[in-house]
Amino acid sequence: MNKTLLCAFVLTLLSYNASAQFNENPLINLENFDKQPLHWGYFLGINQYDFKFDYRAYDNQESLRDVQVNKSIGFNVGLIGDLRLNDYMNLRLEPGLYYTQRDLYFPGFYNPDGSFDDVKGLRQVKSTYIHVPLLLKVGTKRMGNIKPYIVGGLSTSMNLGSNESSREDNREGKFRMKKQAYYYEIGFGIDFYLYYFKFSPSIRGVFALTDELKPDDNPATRWTGNIENMYSRAIFINLTFE
Repeated sequence: MNKTLLCAFVLTLLSYNASAQFNENPLINLENFDKQPLHWGYFLGINQYDFKFDYRAYDNQESLRDVQVNKSIGFNVGLIGDLRLNDYMNLRLEPGLYYTQRDLYFPGFYNPDGSFDDVKGLRQVKSTYIHVPLLLKVGTKRMGNIKPYIVGGLSTSMNLGSNESSREDNREGKFRMKKQAYYYEIGFGIDFYLYYFKFSPSIRGVFALTDELKPDDNPATRWTGNIENMYSRAIFINLTFE
C-alpha cells in the first residue's frame, strides 16, 4: 500500500469525522473524562516497517548498489497507561506487540540465465517487536466532543526474531539483527469523546537511533560487508480505546 495514499486516506477520514461531530451546541460526552489523574486503555493498529542503510565507501561501484527493501503491512496490539499532567498534557506508556516482515534484496546475486538468485540474494526478515514508548501527548482545548493532539517521545524495543546470538550468518542463510533498539517517535491524532468511551485514531512516525545490524563474521562478506549501519523506521496507525 502506498504510504502517501494511506496517509491521505487517514487524514481525510479524520477531517470528515471531526466535522461530523462538531457543531455549535453539541451534546457533551464524557465531560469529566480528562480530569482523571490516571486511566487505562488499549490499542489496535497496523504498521509498515522499512530500513535505512548507511554504506561504506569502496572503489568497486558494484558494492555501492543499494539493498532493496520490500515492505509489507503488519499489525499492532497493546495497552495504554495515561497520566494526566495538566489540562493539555499527558504522559503515556504504550507497551505493545508489533508484527512485521521486510524482504531484503542484496545486489549482485544472479543465476546464469540472468534472473535474480532468491536463495542467495533474498532474505526475509520477520520481526516480532515488544515495543515500549514513553510519550508526551499535547492536546488543544476540547472542542465539543473532539480534541486534536500531537504526540512524541522516546521508545525501546526487543526484537524476538533477531538471531543476534546465532553462530550462523548469511553464508548459511541467516540474516542477523540486534535484539535491542532505541527510537524517537512523533505523530498526531484526534480524540473523539463517544457516549461510553474515548476513541482516538492516530498516525506516528518511528525512527531508530541505534544501529540494528549484526554483521556477518567475515568483514568482506557480500551481504553485509559494505553496510556501515542499518536503522529501522516505521509508520504506525493506531486506533485507541480508553
